[in-house]
Amino acid sequence: MVSGYDRYYQVVKCFRDEDLRADRQPEFTQIDCEMSFVEQEDILNMFEGMIKFIFKKVKGIEYDEPVQRMSWSEAMCNYGNDKPDTRFGLRLANFKSAFENYGNDQEAVKLFEASGFKVFNEAEAVLAIAVPDAGGYSRKQLDELTEWVKRPQIGMAGLAYIRYNMDGSLKSSVDKFFQEEQLKILAEKCKAKPGDLVLILAGREERTRKAISELRLEMGERLGLRKKDVFKLLWIIDFPLFEYSDGDNSANGNAGRWVARHHPFTSPKPEHIQVMINTDPEIKDASQYLKHPFAGIKANAYDMVLNGNEIGGGSIRIFQRELQEKMFTALGMSREEALHKFGFLLGAFEYGAPPHGGIAFGFDRLCAILGGSESIRDFIAFPKNNSGRDVMLDAPSTIDEKQLKELSIKPL
Repeated sequence: MVSGYDRYYQVVKCFRDEDLRADRQPEFTQIDCEMSFVEQEDILNMFEGMIKFIFKKVKGIEYDEPVQRMSWSEAMCNYGNDKPDTRFGLRLANFKSAFENYGNDQEAVKLFEASGFKVFNEAEAVLAIAVPDAGGYSRKQLDELTEWVKRPQIGMAGLAYIRYNMDGSLKSSVDKFFQEEQLKILAEKCKAKPGDLVLILAGREERTRKAISELRLEMGERLGLRKKDVFKLLWIIDFPLFEYSDGDNSANGNAGRWVARHHPFTSPKPEHIQVMINTDPEIKDASQYLKHPFAGIKANAYDMVLNGNEIGGGSIRIFQRELQEKMFTALGMSREEALHKFGFLLGAFEYGAPPHGGIAFGFDRLCAILGGSESIRDFIAFPKNNSGRDVMLDAPSTIDEKQLKELSIKPL
């Protein structure tokens, strides 16, 4: 867009340089779109219309309701991840959190302190969900759930539960630390009713929040709440522009540094531009990084989520040289390094680049979800395994000497 294009779209092959998971492929297809002289609202309205058109043409579904919008903080607080499946409830109860904006329930914290239960008292986060109509789970089922959260993929030390019986009584795995009236207070904070089961995880903030999110999805699957014929779209907005990395930063010892949450060309929200320009990005005390002004800067970015899957994402880009240079400085890049790597872009900004932004949709994943599949492998012509091999073509494979000579390639 800096070169003068008004708008474009392209269908492009992409390659991942990150660890593969069951739902990822090393090669995938994106529909990439970008436009000049637009704001976030323009992007959201246009591509909300596009996805509704796709639903009508492909699935015969009239998606008439406005697509829900949710801030990143709200998603993390209530669902534990930034691409929540909103086909069902099971919202989190934040009894205790390392992040003040997620809410610390002072009554719950006082109950924990009075109980003497070290697991809850020493944890950064204590989070819970109330599972409807699961109060009748047997001890065997509860033990199986405990083993499920202990798996390396989840990584929790254990699982606490409160069974809210139909007669109004409560039974818990932590009975020896809490009286029944105290258990009832905790259960009701989760909006549990007689017949429900409260599941509680405690530990480090990031791991516990991710684990309770995975547990929520697992219980939704077991209860049949993640229906494949139901589609719920969602916009996630107001992402943090920066993430804190506790890795060594030569400029300030071991105090950590900022890294871009999306990419270094994402613009901050208009109201945060001056905060970014006028604030020193250096982190002087790692333990206080959340109080640094950069921790509160929001990105002018957005993701579209469908049934708990990110199907598209994008941002409004930086188009001012001063702001782009400040971004590079915040990421620990020297002026010389910035000019060496991105001098062409910084120079182009001097000529009046237009405000611009865009979005890219994951074509394979969108097709897979609309086709009722959990895996994009079924919607890629030549899928790869987790080693990056195409087992249909046996590629990559050894090249014979004759082919190498034809191409003037000498193996090392």
